[in-house]
Amino acid sequence: MTRTITVGTDGSAESRAAAEWAAREAALRRLPVRLLHVWQPVPESMAKAPPLGAETHRYWTERIPREAAEGLGLRHPGVEVTVEQRAGAPAEVLLDAARDAELLVLGSRALSGLTGFLIGSVGQAVVARAEVPVVLVRAGEQAADEHLEDPAGIPSAATGFRPVVLGLDTDSPDETVIAFAFEEARRRGATLTVVQGWNLPPYYASSLAAGVDLGEGLVREQAAALTGALLPWREKYPDVEVTEESRLGSPAGHLVDAARDASLVVVGRRVRRSPFGGHIGAVAHAVMHHATTPVAVVAHD
Repeated sequence: MTRTITVGTDGSAESRAAAEWAAREAALRRLPVRLLHVWQPVPESMAKAPPLGAETHRYWTERIPREAAEGLGLRHPGVEVTVEQRAGAPAEVLLDAARDAELLVLGSRALSGLTGFLIGSVGQAVVARAEVPVVLVRAGEQAADEHLEDPAGIPSAATGFRPVVLGLDTDSPDETVIAFAFEEARRRGATLTVVQGWNLPPYYASSLAAGVDLGEGLVREQAAALTGALLPWREKYPDVEVTEESRLGSPAGHLVDAARDASLVVVGRRVRRSPFGGHIGAVAHAVMHHATTPVAVVAHD
């Protein structure tokens, strides 16, 4: 079966932005886009009411993805766009569809009056359990947002892509997550900025009390660990320009800061096959809700 970039769509502004991002990504990957519209069957009691009858409900569930596909095809003529409709619980249907997808793309919307973005219960459930990369795209995200500014200060496709940002834990670097980030940077011809956040170890306070400052040594040690983890990947991807940022402090905070100038942020999520549901992880969760650029959450063992 041909792999696709699958988008969960419901006609909302965030799902439209997700579809547009997916089409641009599909052009880079030379893959088709599948617009997946999930509808829940109308309860029998509601189906008898003319305003919300089953036929009316079905009409709108068919119209939304059809019109979205037509518009997407016109704006991205080189990308094959298909439509699929399924009935059922949205999270379960999306997870099932993700099994034969290259990527699953979902939308997120800004929280009114607050800093951050709302993923929603369905989106969080999917991210926590999907075993393919899930990309979250905020409502209003546009192609120009991915590009550097020209001399006039205007984002332009002619100036190339903004950096791809990767959050890396050097204590447990995962090849799946790193490879995903390098591939995304390679496709875009973009710089890959690798961000490592770290905290002072418990023994640091006691060393200070003893009159020994280990600060500079720790900084060098952490920076060297980051360089060492990336060395084989630099050799594997010699055409990808890599910048390293090893910083003291919250990994999530540093990633959110770096995301402001990025085209895509990549974070990992460890797969926990448990009957009690999935787990996202504190760093991925924070980046999902606060980064202003698309966020790719890549599951790994």
